Parts: sequence; C-alpha cells; structure tokens
Amino acid sequence: MLLEKIDTLNMPGKVRFLALGDLVGRIARQTLKEVLPQLRKEYEVDFVIANGENLSHGIGQTTKTCEEVLGAGVDFLTGGNHISSKESELEVYASSYPVIRPANFPEGVPGDGYRVVEVQGISVAIINLVGRVFMRSNYDCPFRAFDRIYDQVKDKAEVILVDFHAEATSEKIAFSWYVDGRATVVWGTHTHVATADARILPEGTLYHTDLGMVGALDSVLGVGKQGIIKTFLTQIPYVHEIPEKGETILNGLFFEIDIDVKKVTRFERVERLLKTLA
Repeated sequence: MLLEKIDTLNMPGKVRFLALGDLVGRIARQTLKEVLPQLRKEYEVDFVIANGENLSHGIGQTTKTCEEVLGAGVDFLTGGNHISSKESELEVYASSYPVIRPANFPEGVPGDGYRVVEVQGISVAIINLVGRVFMRSNYDCPFRAFDRIYDQVKDKAEVILVDFHAEATSEKIAFSWYVDGRATVVWGTHTHVATADARILPEGTLYHTDLGMVGALDSVLGVGKQGIIKTFLTQIPYVHEIPEKGETILNGLFFEIDIDVKKVTRFERVERLLKTLA
C-alpha cells in the first residue's frame, strides 16, 4: 500500500535524500542553480542524486558540465544509455568525480557502475543499471548485474539505492519486485515523464517508475518540439535542439531513511515550475 506522508522533518536519526530526473541540457543546469538551494533548505536534504546522461547538450556528461551541477548543489550523478560519443569526454566516467554509468554496460567501458559513499555517518551504495527492452543495444541483464553487485555490497552498505534507467514500465516494475527487500530505494529514469506511482513494496523497498526530468517545459521530453514533430511527420531524423530559455520543470523524489532500521519513513514526489528562465 502507499505510505502516507507524515511530518518527520527535524526528527533525529533521519537521513534525507533528493533524487532528480534526467537533467536535459544547459537549461536544466540553470534551473538547478535557481531552485536546488531552496529545495535543499526546504526539505533539509543531506544528499542529492541526479541523472546526468543528458547533461551536456542533451547527450553525455563532460567534466565542465559535471562541475557546474556539482557546484549548484548536486552531490552525485548517475548515467544511462546516452553517454558521450567523444572519447575525450569519457574521462569523466573514469575520474574521481562522483559520477557513475550503468553497471551492465559491456566490459571495457570507462567508469564504475556503482559506488559506496558515506552520508551522515551511514554507508550508501548507489547503483546505476540500464534496461534492455526497446533500448536498441545488447546490454547485460540488469537483474543479474544487480545480484552480482548486491553480493559485493550487502555486508558493507547499510542503504542501497538504484537508478534503473529504462524505457519499458514493465521492466522497471518487474525489477522492483525482484529486488524488493534488498534495495532500499529503486527509481526509474530515461522517459523524462514523471509517474505517480511511488509506493512502499511489501518487503520495504520504496519504488517509483520514473522521476521525470529537469528541463524545458514546452518541449518534447526536454527537446525542441518543432524538430520532433517534423520527424514524426516525415520520418526524417531532424537535428534535435535543446531550448535554452523559457519555462522549466523540475521533477524528483524526496525520501527520508531511518538510520536505525535503514528503511524509508517518508517520501514525497517533488515538482517545481519556473515561469521564466532567461
């Protein structure tokens, strides 16, 4: 059943997280600078995780764009199927930056698929996985990849968070049932459309099918709408441009974990609109 919201802010023994949907381009980076400090204060957030696969011009992450959002208040970045195609930019995944890419990418791809970090004195494993349904690539099985990682972190991580970057809702939901009771929180990314199904599963895992995005509101998934419409009308792959000004939306999920029981005690879908962004 759905967990009712309860007023536990300012209660001792709690660690508070904010997970943000896919950051789409420069306009998303500007939105974070405008909104994130206020959100961190409002929810007394200890740690912010965001999906950055569309961070740099809509595809991939660079050291420059990573530094920009880390400076805006993001603590950790996950990835997805859209990593940079420029070899010189792949260094961000193999660097000391708090950035990971999907763990079930083929062997040899730079970077880590998970990291264990400390937040407010507790050890937190952050795992990034990519789905296979409708994703046009032959990734390793994300279910079995989770099993392998879980065996490595279960004795040293008190909390396990998973960003499951996938297209099909069925795959995301099936994965959540598969890891219920092992992962602390599982959220989906990739579709850029926020869902309204956040819930606590029977064995205690908080699950949310898709966080949504941070990006241009009057767009198609954060991309300029006219080019997308032309592609649908003509089947010609027009160049997609990311709007750099206008209304923006920020989607995410706030959740609070009890340090003693290592379970979610409160969660809330987060949505903010900025009416104008120059």
